[in-house]
Amino acid sequence: MGLGDASLGQFPWAIDQAASTKLVQHALDLGINFFDTANIYSYGTSEQYLGQALKNANHDEIVVATKVFFTHCQRPNMAGLSRKAILTQIDQSLKRLQMDYVDLYIIHRWDYQTPIEETMAALNDVVKSGKARYIGASAMYSWQFERANAIAREHGWAQFVSMQDHLNLLYREEEREMLPLCTTEDIAVTPYSPLASGRLTRDWTGTTKRAQTVTVAVGKYDSTATQDEAIVQAVGQVAQKLGVSRTQVALAWLLQKPAVTAPIIGGTKSAHLDEAVKALDIQLSPTDVQTLEKPYLPHQVVGALRADNVAYNR
Repeated sequence: MGLGDASLGQFPWAIDQAASTKLVQHALDLGINFFDTANIYSYGTSEQYLGQALKNANHDEIVVATKVFFTHCQRPNMAGLSRKAILTQIDQSLKRLQMDYVDLYIIHRWDYQTPIEETMAALNDVVKSGKARYIGASAMYSWQFERANAIAREHGWAQFVSMQDHLNLLYREEEREMLPLCTTEDIAVTPYSPLASGRLTRDWTGTTKRAQTVTVAVGKYDSTATQDEAIVQAVGQVAQKLGVSRTQVALAWLLQKPAVTAPIIGGTKSAHLDEAVKALDIQLSPTDVQTLEKPYLPHQVVGALRADNVAYNR
């Protein structure tokens, strides 16, 4: 999400092609081999910049994921998960990425206006055509995720192998059903917003350009700010005790969860990647985990779309 044309206005903090290429190369040098983007990020320029940055990389050694559902075009038949939309969007994504295939093709949300049978059949055709190696899903209710995979199993189609859900110390509602489901079914969990849009990386009163311009983050976290302050303070306490950064503590908390395969970090600087990698060396004690988790109170579901709040057009 951090790569793209900032002048388009979606993500004013996004970095340009030169900075993107430098960042991706630094990631490769660190041993990072999983790159996640989406057709909607910076209206396609995120895919363009990532594809250009990986042009000389060995695709056999890396994993590239992109997504389908949202588009910036508000004209009919462009968004959602119809067969028409999926087959159109995968070709456009591959063109922007300059790749013959993606390793993981993720549905960005649940589509209430398309039969799930149509969606899963189309995704299976994408896999069978060689345009994607695997399929995954993001931000939905656990019953939807299981229903989709059950239908795929029934027909012998490709099933979702990953779930990219909203999970961090400020938002833990996925622990109730989604994480146990993924653990039971051996499905990879790749949480997005692992640092709560930066709120877990700094003192409660701190701010950044990104925090001031990302309206999505406002919707995710501002309504629970009063109860979340205690969690941010707990992160600071554990970080001070261990002599590490808040970023490392927040990521280490995710990494100690058996269901979590790899958090999706949104770094835009080499230092962000360096900081994230250091989290791999941190071992949180049961006491540390208890300190971090104790202040949490239930939150409203944020991420999964409701049928009465569908944010796309046909």
